[in-house]
Amino acid sequence: MTRVNPVFPFIGTAPAKLSTVPLTSVRYDSVIPMKQEKSENALVAHIERVFGRAKTKALLLPLGDDAALWTPTRGYETVLTCDWFLEGSHFLRNKHSPDAVGWKCLARAVSDIAAMGGKPRCFLLSMALPNALTGRWLSTFLRGLRRASGKLGCELAGGDITRQEKVLISITVIGEVRRRDVVLRSGARPGDLLFVSGTLGEADLGLRELQRKRGMARPANATLRKHLYPEPRLALGQWLAKHRLATAMMDISDGLSTDLPRLCAASRVGARVDTNSLPLSPLTTARDAQELALHGGDDYELLFTVGRKDAARLPSRFQGSPLTRIGEITRERKILRRTEDGKVEPLLPGGWDPFRKS
Repeated sequence: MTRVNPVFPFIGTAPAKLSTVPLTSVRYDSVIPMKQEKSENALVAHIERVFGRAKTKALLLPLGDDAALWTPTRGYETVLTCDWFLEGSHFLRNKHSPDAVGWKCLARAVSDIAAMGGKPRCFLLSMALPNALTGRWLSTFLRGLRRASGKLGCELAGGDITRQEKVLISITVIGEVRRRDVVLRSGARPGDLLFVSGTLGEADLGLRELQRKRGMARPANATLRKHLYPEPRLALGQWLAKHRLATAMMDISDGLSTDLPRLCAASRVGARVDTNSLPLSPLTTARDAQELALHGGDDYELLFTVGRKDAARLPSRFQGSPLTRIGEITRERKILRRTEDGKVEPLLPGGWDPFRKS
């Protein structure tokens, strides 16, 4: 049976026979016998060495106390989100490199901050892993996580670690958004135009390619890069919020056909999607690309609505990424799609749902 310790922040763990001090001031090799090299304290110390001290002044304590102290910025709302990243469901140990796992587990959680026009500030890492992965796998995972942390401006504040036969990762992100700029899912109105960023379906296409390949996947093309190393649209989300362009917004994580009904439900509206306007991947057939764009998950693009009078202020591209009008918001609370031959039919959810029977 797997032993699970009571929950406590791994950053504040101290050996039972030592006085409680921040782990950043403890040499692990001076207090942990060599035969216990893979002990909890050793893993905690390793994580601390990789990440070092926080640079933001909003985190008042260095790593090593029982919990983090966070100071919100005056005039800003605090944004909280959390996300699971599970072996077997979200990644495969024999296919996904630990570097990519480290990057992606944070990037996908930060995407929720982008969807509200916010800026990520710090995160908590909770993970369970088997003893066999506490060496090179963990070190490579932490390097990927640290790179994502630096790229996204989101610092490690604490967390928890324990042992389990499969890798389980939970990321909690704290972000901020200026009070007057926050964008919710609930602001869409009939007549608003519906937009997406980037290209839809690429990440799912990358997953297909990964499953066909032998061994660890490498980001050899755009689809594999998007699957392995997604980049949340932080700058776009902040720009849309600052310029009061997006009336409602969310990220596409489970697929357009699954996520769009959530935005419409929050706004109490419907939508009509023009399937001929979807930004498709050129790396597969047109029909396949359309199905992937409608139902493929893991893209972490932004789905947002813009008032008709403001649509002219929206550029066709933002930092190299296309912004594409794909439909409009309707008063009737139905999610519809206009097909290639002009027919209008219901758009049924076909994206990722962990509780849907396969």
